[in-house]
Amino acid sequence: MKFGVVVFPGTWSDVDCFDVLNDVFDKPVEYVWHKDTDLSPYDCIILPGGFSYGDYLRPGAIARFSPAMQAVTKFAAQGKLVIGICNGFQILCEAGLLPGVLLPNNHLQFRCQWTTLRVENAHTSFSSAASVGQMLRVPISHGEGNYFAEPAVIQQIEEQGRVVFRYSDDSGEITPDANPNGSLNNIAGIINERGNVFGMMPHPERCCDPLLGSEDGNAIFQSMIDALNAAGISAVSR
Repeated sequence: MKFGVVVFPGTWSDVDCFDVLNDVFDKPVEYVWHKDTDLSPYDCIILPGGFSYGDYLRPGAIARFSPAMQAVTKFAAQGKLVIGICNGFQILCEAGLLPGVLLPNNHLQFRCQWTTLRVENAHTSFSSAASVGQMLRVPISHGEGNYFAEPAVIQQIEEQGRVVFRYSDDSGEITPDANPNGSLNNIAGIINERGNVFGMMPHPERCCDPLLGSEDGNAIFQSMIDALNAAGISAVSR
């Protein structure tokens, strides 16, 4: 198996994602420049956090038109795994690969802090290494992480079980105080109908080592590796 980490001008979590896969999981991983269009060597594409193209217009609005994103759209249409983290989530929404939009935080402040995520759906390629109701300690770092969609869309993703993570308090209660940005229904991460495209605002790549204060992010990366293994894609290390 091989992972590709897309790098846009302004991306800054690319190295963190690369290092987790390379150093923690010992899996083949390469950087994919925003002008690259050949994704055939990869089995999973990661859109990392940052400020792609300076977040001009709005986060992800320019990145969605990049050559790499045109290729990512085709890649996703083939059923291959795509995960967008923070700015990557914003890009997926702008590109129409996930529903809704990420608005400015309701308090209009940039927040860089630890959050608690409650696992809502553990039957996805991005959460299977966790269990329903489990709490994960994962940090956020964003100014526009306020997930919004029209009521009919929210109803659909809720009914279809496509909310993977919600912000909760340490006991697992879904409360307004546990919501760091105003996201509807405390939504922190969602998946598409097909189940191969996932977006989340918190940064799992920043909590995969005890030195960082948490290893809970490993569950997301392990889930993707397990999904590729289940699909018969070689798990041979580098």
